[in-house]
Amino acid sequence: MIGKLQGVIDYIGTDFVILMVNGVGYKVYTPEILRLKENVALWIETIVREDSIRLFGFSTIAGQNLFNQLTTVSGVGPKVAMAIMSTIKTDTLMTAIATGDAKTIATTPGVGKKVAEKIIVELKNKMGGANFDFGTDNGGALPDLLAALESLGYRRMDIIDMAQKLVSNNPDADISKLVPLALKEISGK
Repeated sequence: MIGKLQGVIDYIGTDFVILMVNGVGYKVYTPEILRLKENVALWIETIVREDSIRLFGFSTIAGQNLFNQLTTVSGVGPKVAMAIMSTIKTDTLMTAIATGDAKTIATTPGVGKKVAEKIIVELKNKMGGANFDFGTDNGGALPDLLAALESLGYRRMDIIDMAQKLVSNNPDADISKLVPLALKEISGK
């Protein structure tokens, strides 16, 4: 079994790359944003089916572990897991699972609310190793902040990382203090 490959990106397809390693080109499906001729090392997950052998590559072991967790959810195969990981950053996805944020997961094309909720139900308790501390009294602030900003017309995928940082950096702030901070951050002031 292949555990890790290091080589040069020779070709970039829609959802895969050809990674040249010592004269051999490996077709590796990846959610990573890579550049042609870039030297990379990817952690590899090999999926063997009756009709194919596919390699899935990740720049971090955490990304590979998250992919493996996603594929344990019934109805989520490698293709859907890759679509999710290509749309949502690893830390944002882990936070969405831990906080029960199905709306963020459902922003992935082809992933509806039911699949997103299923992912949360089946993986929420498995995400224990990650740090999702948004303050002891402020656990509900992130969904409230996201809802408030969305009601002002901002897209969830554009604001989620900033909102997570604000909530974790201001554990005692309530929504009335977080919204102005978010708006200042968005405007760049």
